[in-house]
Amino acid sequence: MKKISVLLVVLLALSGSVGAQNYSFNGLDMNMGTLSRLSNARTRSISPENYTGERGKGGMADPVKDKDVRNKANSWAAAKDLGKGWKVNPFIIVKPGETITVAEIEGSGAIQQIWMTPTGNWRFSILRMYWDDEKEPSVECPVGDFFASAYNEYAQLSSLAVCVNPGSAFNCYWKMPFRKKAKVCTR
Repeated sequence: MKKISVLLVVLLALSGSVGAQNYSFNGLDMNMGTLSRLSNARTRSISPENYTGERGKGGMADPVKDKDVRNKANSWAAAKDLGKGWKVNPFIIVKPGETITVAEIEGSGAIQQIWMTPTGNWRFSILRMYWDDEKEPSVECPVGDFFASAYNEYAQLSSLAVCVNPGSAFNCYWKMPFRKKAKVCTR
C-alpha cells in the first residue's frame, strides 16, 4: 500500500484581460511584481481533509465516528482525543491497482500548486489530470517524473516550477488553467 498526502491550491474565477497597468488582476501569474495587486479571485485548498475545497470544511474528519473510507480519519489513533476540527486525516492510502480521484473541480479556474508526500516507489504511482470533459488525460505520468525525481531517489531540487524537499515533499507551481472543470486522480 502507498500513502500519499496531496494538497492542491486552486484559483477560481478567471477574469479580465491582461494588458494595461489598470487591468483587473485575475490572481494568476503571481510574482514579485504582482504582490501588491488586489484580485477578486477565490482560492481553494483541496486535501484529504477537504476533498471539495469548500470554505471552512478543512479538519472535518471525525477521528472516532467517520465510517466513509474517503473521509475516515486515517490517523485516528493519534487523534482520537482531539475530536472534530483538528487535522486528523493528513493522507490517503492508495491500494495496489486502485485509482482515487483527489480533486474534481467544477467551473473555470487554474491549479497553481500541488504538494505531495508520496511513499513507496514514485515510478509506480501515476498522476492523471483531465481538463474540460476530456476522456483521455492531458497529464499521465509517474508522480516522481512529474516532480523531476524519476529515479525514486531523493535529491533536493529548488526551482521556480518544482521543489523537492527532504521527506519526499514534492511541490510544483505549474499554472494549469481549465475552462469548465478539472479532475486529478492518482493510482
